[in-house]
Amino acid sequence: MDAPMKFVQIIDFETDRIDEMRELAQQAEESAAGRSEGPTRRLVLRDRNQPNHYRVVIEFDSYDEAMRNSEHPDTTKFAEQMAAICTKPPTFMDCDAVDVTDFR
Repeated sequence: MDAPMKFVQIIDFETDRIDEMRELAQQAEESAAGRSEGPTRRLVLRDRNQPNHYRVVIEFDSYDEAMRNSEHPDTTKFAEQMAAICTKPPTFMDCDAVDVTDFR
């Protein structure tokens, strides 16, 4: 049987309150500690040409794990708080990781 395919969610957002966003993300990370479902990796990117524009890439072991995480009340609370800090509503892209290469 094949292992589940890694799943990645990309969140595209704008904010002029990035320090508050970082604090919120840290609180969410602490509340998720010890839960069996949840992200395995997070990468935060800032657009060099649009300094208040960010993308967060969140990796999960599988789509099913991501959906269980999405249904958790803490995740819902985080999403609501995150949206309140954004200057426009965030957008979400759901992706299957079809190929991953580590170069180092």
